[in-house]
Amino acid sequence: MVVPCLDIRGGKVVKGVNFLDVREMGDPVAMAIGYAAQGADAIYMLDIDSAGPDGGMAALVGAVSDAVDAPVIAGGGIRSADDAGKLLAAGAAGVTIGSAAVRDPGLIAEAAAEYGGERIVAAVDAKRTGDSWTVFVGGGLESSGLDAVGWAVSLEEAGAGGILLTSMDRDGVRTGYDIPLTRAVADAVGIPVTASGGCGTKEHIYEVLSQTDAAAALAASLFHTGGCTVREAKEHLRSRGVEVRI
Repeated sequence: MVVPCLDIRGGKVVKGVNFLDVREMGDPVAMAIGYAAQGADAIYMLDIDSAGPDGGMAALVGAVSDAVDAPVIAGGGIRSADDAGKLLAAGAAGVTIGSAAVRDPGLIAEAAAEYGGERIVAAVDAKRTGDSWTVFVGGGLESSGLDAVGWAVSLEEAGAGGILLTSMDRDGVRTGYDIPLTRAVADAVGIPVTASGGCGTKEHIYEVLSQTDAAAALAASLFHTGGCTVREAKEHLRSRGVEVRI
């Protein structure tokens, strides 16, 4: 699966580097329509201001969901099962829960019980610390002290239906996904892992899907800046022997 990501701030799509230096990229509805037309398997929408569904995100998710056929996975600022429900009610096919799951260990289980685990994606932002990776929260500003691989296993046990795994070290730098991190987490869990952070070429997408058990590759800068289209990325995967829907 190839999934573009729309990072949202102030109602616009933005992109940064290593979670910093954010700049505006465009209108989320227009960009989502374009990516869906190119064959995106899903579209992620992440509120990097963490304003929550009542801060305008629910309305924006509804507008995008109404405009495209591709599943929309939305997150950022979800602090409760009720928050998750508001985005799902707005039209999201699934939601991502990250920092709040660290601060409230029962949240994933509660949301999965309420809405179905298949609609709950646990977001893990990880940064290398020595020979392992540590989970960071609060937009990547605060170390949780949790081991990323062990935390991913705990999230699966709590009922999450998938993992959105972002390498903070690779975010926005376009040098390729963190293969060791992705492999370690994907090997440790039995639920789909979406690799995120570092994609700069369509070959990078092939690398992470062929060298790890990741189920999907998320990209933002590559698509936003015209490096290639979603369709071109999927055609490249097909040419390398990866089964994709085009």
